[in-house]
Parts: sequence; structure tokens; C-alpha cells
Amino acid sequence: MSRFVIIGGSEIRNYELMKGYFRPDDYFVYCDCGLRHAGSLGIEPSLVIGDFDSHQRPENFRNVIELPCVKDDTDTIFAVKEGMRRGYDDFLMMGVTGGREDMTLGNIYSLLMLAMNGKSGMIVDDYSEISIIKAGETKRIKWGWKYFSLLNITGHSSGIKITGAKYNLEDAEITPEFQYGISNEVLSPENDAVISLKEGYLLLVCVRN
Repeated sequence: MSRFVIIGGSEIRNYELMKGYFRPDDYFVYCDCGLRHAGSLGIEPSLVIGDFDSHQRPENFRNVIELPCVKDDTDTIFAVKEGMRRGYDDFLMMGVTGGREDMTLGNIYSLLMLAMNGKSGMIVDDYSEISIIKAGETKRIKWGWKYFSLLNITGHSSGIKITGAKYNLEDAEITPEFQYGISNEVLSPENDAVISLKEGYLLLVCVRN
């Protein structure tokens, strides 16, 4: 099945970088004022979702889910749930970080919702890639990222192992009150950094040069 790509209304500066993530069979969903990025990204929407409090409803486009302004879900969170309802397993989000911190945090936590439902998700922006590592999973970080950071966002993450990095770990735990896994580095171009954990979830942030 194709990937569910959600485009929000937060600032995007490097459109060429963002376009490099697209695949030919992606299903593109613009959330409300995310429509302002359509021209610069060069991608027409497959679906538009929003309450249209920050962008005019597209008049000549029929595949629209119009939401009430008073609701529990933000437009972006509704889009994530809609993608799951339609059976998508792979999600990419952009234009969903920066600006309001509450919106950014809510969107980041949607990655956890996806992971807990057996889905794969990633947020990309001008500065980073953000994803979730879950128990029993191994992630490899290649040379070229300036930093990578691991954060506990669920309350319990243990059995953490990192190899091939400037700061390695063995059977470690990161707690919410002591986030010491920030600003690690891949040690050499010849070997990837490898991350795994036995219990819980970790937020992985890879930071560009």
C-alpha cells in the first residue's frame, strides 16, 4: 500500500529537501493552511482535511473532509487517525513542527500513537528527522547527521544499547526527568551507529548539519 503523507501549515524553508522524501505512489493529504505549500512542493492534494480557520476551503476540489472548529482532534491528528482508518501502515509528516510548541508536541506524540498501533511514522523538517524506536527494534544511524538524540517520552525505556557512537550505552535506562541521550554522534563514516532497546519506546531525532 502507498504511504500516507500529511502536510501541515508550519514553515517549510527548504522545499527541495522536502521533495526528496516523496515517492511516486504517495497519497498526499494537506491539512488546512498546509495548502499554502502545495505550489512550492509541486504536489496536488489527494485529500484536504481541515476546519479552514486558517485557509480558505478549496472551491474546485471535491475530496475534502471539513471539520468543525470545536473538536478534540487537531486537523493533523485527525489526518493521522484518518490514515489509520483507511488502512495505511506508513506515514510521513512535514510542516507540522515549529511555531506553536503545543501543536508541535501534539504532532510529535502522534508518532507514538502510530507506533503503538503497529504503524510506521516519521516527521521531517528543515532541521531533522523524528521517529520512534520501539522495544525489540533496531535502528541504524548513518554517517552524515550532525547529531542524533534519544528521548524518553513514555515514562519507561530500558535495556537501551548504542554502539558505533561517540557515547555508547549498554543495558541503560533513560528517564523523563533525566534526558541524557541528547546530541550523540556517529563515530565514523565506516560504521553506522546502532540503537536498540528491550522495553518501552524512544523518540529518535536525527539532526542535519
